[in-house]
Amino acid sequence: MTISLPPAQGPSAASGSVVDTVAVNQAGLKEGPGGFWRDVFRRLRRNPTAWIGAGIVLVFILVSVLAPILAPYPETALPGAKYITPTNIPGPGELPEFPLGLDRFGGDVLSKLIWGAQASLLIGVISTALGLVGGMILGLLAGTFGGWVDTLIMRIVDIILSVPNLLLAVSIAAILGQTPFAVMIAIGASQVPIFARLLRASMLQQRSSDYVLSAQTLGLGRGQITMSHVLPNAIGPVIVQGTLTLATAVIDAAALSFLGLGGGRPETAEWGRMLTYAQAELAIAPWLAFLPGICIAVTALGFTLFGEALREAMDPRTRAR
Repeated sequence: MTISLPPAQGPSAASGSVVDTVAVNQAGLKEGPGGFWRDVFRRLRRNPTAWIGAGIVLVFILVSVLAPILAPYPETALPGAKYITPTNIPGPGELPEFPLGLDRFGGDVLSKLIWGAQASLLIGVISTALGLVGGMILGLLAGTFGGWVDTLIMRIVDIILSVPNLLLAVSIAAILGQTPFAVMIAIGASQVPIFARLLRASMLQQRSSDYVLSAQTLGLGRGQITMSHVLPNAIGPVIVQGTLTLATAVIDAAALSFLGLGGGRPETAEWGRMLTYAQAELAIAPWLAFLPGICIAVTALGFTLFGEALREAMDPRTRAR
């Protein structure tokens, strides 16, 4: 990003004026519109970790979007109920029409996993978006106004951060009720302080940059400087954290459902809920816990790999190599 200044008039132009153009090299930014993001995308394309992570995430996104087409049975259907007995639950490969076996209610496990991808990813994405928006609002206020506003917001953030994320999410979900929406609010609220502190720190770092001082010299207002110059250059670490938080959100959503705070009917497909009902059948049907657990772990791994690759691509120390 560059800030072009008006040419100085008079014989002292060469020595007495502010430089005509301020090149923003802060955090490895390149000159020219979009130069920074072009560099980031170029490094991502060259990073095999980014491809692996993006591939995993893309597969689960496609599965969730195409669930009505890919799933052999509707979400709440119980086509195998007649095969269930108190001592036997057909497992993977035992019945040709149910390749991954049945659950304790007679539901097709393959269909449950596919529909569960839709529910788990939706909760993860919405809760992360809520935390991101809330955190950015607080971080933006603290980083822009400073003073008592910054102190007040950061003290509140410190108090919230003193409580473990999952414990805070469990407490909020228990207060709001056992519904998927309550889970989204709970997970999102637990992530707000992280985004707020990160954006505030990044903005404070950018405020001491040459291009901000030059903009102040030009007489630009605080709001214009923040929105046009500081925020676009401070948003990078927040985007990286958002990607990594998606992995945490998927795990937290499964944990809350496992604890019985996700709401919904027992036959509703969601990976955490599948784990909840699988624990009673571990002795005779261990795959009921293994399969959704694998889905949760692989999804979280995909978001983590892509987030770490994005962090490396945006790190000026690695981009300089």
